[in-house]
Amino acid sequence: MIAYIDGKLTYKDPTYVIIDVGGVGYHIKISLQTYTLIKNNERCKLHTYLHIKEDAHTLFGFYEQSEKNLFLLLISISGIGPSIGLMVLSSLSSEEIQAAIVNEDLRTIQQIKGIGTKTAQRIILELKDKLKRENITEGSALNYALSHNTIRSEALSALITLGINKNNAEKAVDNILKKTGKEITLEELIKLALKSS
Repeated sequence: MIAYIDGKLTYKDPTYVIIDVGGVGYHIKISLQTYTLIKNNERCKLHTYLHIKEDAHTLFGFYEQSEKNLFLLLISISGIGPSIGLMVLSSLSSEEIQAAIVNEDLRTIQQIKGIGTKTAQRIILELKDKLKRENITEGSALNYALSHNTIRSEALSALITLGINKNNAEKAVDNILKKTGKEITLEELIKLALKSS
């Protein structure tokens, strides 16, 4: 119904913004992902989704179209409404969510507030194939997963070459990757693994 809103940011909060378009202020709920990208802007364009209930019309906004697409996939699942969808997108980056779904990483999804075991299983079951199909063209989650695996295997190879036991190296690398996610270079990963193994 409302594809996007482009205007002046008159109010910013980690959970919502107010955008002035021609003298009309639109109250738009956002995720932390979007807030991080727009917090220093004076103007912005948000891709929007209008959720209509009997007692309320709520606008949800996303800085990137890919985040909106992921939100729409999440709320298509029975038992996940827009509020939980926004919670998921505020807890992890879009890439981390997609990677967790594609890799069937139940634990990562369960760590999100409001997501129980059954809901996490349903998210994986219903979205895994859709995301794999979409990633043939977009590639974001799979590229994340592949780069993650590449950095892991390169680090393991280096550690084994340096004389570290394979099991100890795997344990150290996996623990570090869990803690740091994708925000680590190969050099940092090897250094940290050497300290901990």
